[in-house]
Amino acid sequence: MPVLVLLLAAAGADAAVNPRAIELFEREPALMQWALRAHDRDGDGRLSQAEAQAAADAFRSIADGDGDGRVTPYEYARGVEFVIARYAVGGER
Repeated sequence: MPVLVLLLAAAGADAAVNPRAIELFEREPALMQWALRAHDRDGDGRLSQAEAQAAADAFRSIADGDGDGRVTPYEYARGVEFVIARYAVGGER
């Protein structure tokens, strides 16, 4: 889980696109379903680096409960639970 926190923190860096942003969604099927529904702009069923970055930024805004710009393991787990409940995506983990 600490790797995911680092990925989310890096995704929010000033760089335009974090090439590792896709890893967040590859590790969590429910987040991948949500990201594809909400951020697959070209409809090809895959996340490009730019689409993954947009999805990672959106997830960070959902999960960063205290607004400090970082997502802790606790916030990450609550964020995933929120996405599953709010957006009716698969919750198998």
